[in-house]
Amino acid sequence: MTATPPASFAADPAELLAIARDIALEAGELVRRRRSEGVEVAATKSSIADVVTFADRESEDLIRARLAAARPDDGFLGEESAGEPTPGTSGVVWVVDPIDGTVNYLYDIPAYAVSIAAVQVTDGVADPARWTALAGVVVNPVLGEVFTATNGGGAFLTSMQAPDAQPRRLAVNTDVDLARALVGTGFSYSADTRVKQGRFITGLVEKVRDIRRAGSAALDLCSVAAGRLDAYAERGLNPWDHAAAALIAREAGARVGGFGEAAESDVMTLAGSPALLAELEPLLFALHRDAGLPLE
Repeated sequence: MTATPPASFAADPAELLAIARDIALEAGELVRRRRSEGVEVAATKSSIADVVTFADRESEDLIRARLAAARPDDGFLGEESAGEPTPGTSGVVWVVDPIDGTVNYLYDIPAYAVSIAAVQVTDGVADPARWTALAGVVVNPVLGEVFTATNGGGAFLTSMQAPDAQPRRLAVNTDVDLARALVGTGFSYSADTRVKQGRFITGLVEKVRDIRRAGSAALDLCSVAAGRLDAYAERGLNPWDHAAAALIAREAGARVGGFGEAAESDVMTLAGSPALLAELEPLLFALHRDAGLPLE
């Protein structure tokens, strides 16, 4: 479930993180300010429930411009660029969600984030099954929380309000069995798929302590890293939803991936301690199968 690191990195993860962190903080302040001014829906995407705001587009434009100025040879993959990657020549691609949790943002629910990851790719293809995540940052501009990680360097939480404070090193909860597990999840924008997901949730809720649905995949994965959730499971995610936060969770000790040996994908993204996922994964597989949800 974890990508095998290459013999050498295309760039220094610490340098990439410093760039990503500065830009994510700037973008986070922009979207927070735009929220206080009032939010307008710019368009819908996959369904009427899947919205994009003008702030999403403005945030991505800012991030893209700053990254291009700092590292012009890198590639770019962003949610609001229709998911079409811009190839680069450096071997590094930036995978960006300018506002993860847009519906929360629309309703002023303080669970949305700016997510930026730098990944190393082969043949210019930004595929989670093939890339190696080098650095990632997830910023919640409302709570002022900044989650960061580098490949092999651990995962940390800092505060925008106390930038000079000692970072908190993150670690997933261990020694939690399935019956005591607090599990995060999310639901599809497709009404038909949500009905099927409801069936598997019905089977899951009696097996675990409880279930949480916060509305931001990036923040849910960071919550696993921080021990605020014991595990996380969601289908239907795009690469920009999890690129940074999956690295943060892994560096905090989580197993992250899909069913079996598959990488995290739109079919399934799982995160939690290896021991807990050994119990949770087969249950989720069976529940998804019984609910009629695709397994590959």
